[in-house]
Amino acid sequence: MNNKTLSILSYVTIIGWIIAFVQSKDASPKSDLVTYHLKQGFGIFLFSLIVNIALSVVVMTVPSLYFLSYIGYVIFILWIFGIINAANEQKKPIPVIGQLFENKFGFIN
Repeated sequence: MNNKTLSILSYVTIIGWIIAFVQSKDASPKSDLVTYHLKQGFGIFLFSLIVNIALSVVVMTVPSLYFLSYIGYVIFILWIFGIINAANEQKKPIPVIGQLFENKFGFIN
């Protein structure tokens, strides 16, 4: 797989991320683009997991706050921005939350 495909695949579910991670480990010249999008993809996955768990607990305890579940749509839109950046082969962070993940996840090198 080429670097563009691996970058896009790093956003497509956790299984796609694992495939991109394993394929990037086997690549002889390491691609900064793939590494960058692996970090961004893993970060948005963790962020969405934590937010969804927290929102589930909040909405179950206080049902009148059901409108908070629309935050999931915002995360989906941010995820789309990540895929667009990967498809354009740009190393731009995901808006709003992407800079949190740029220097994290040292195991993705």
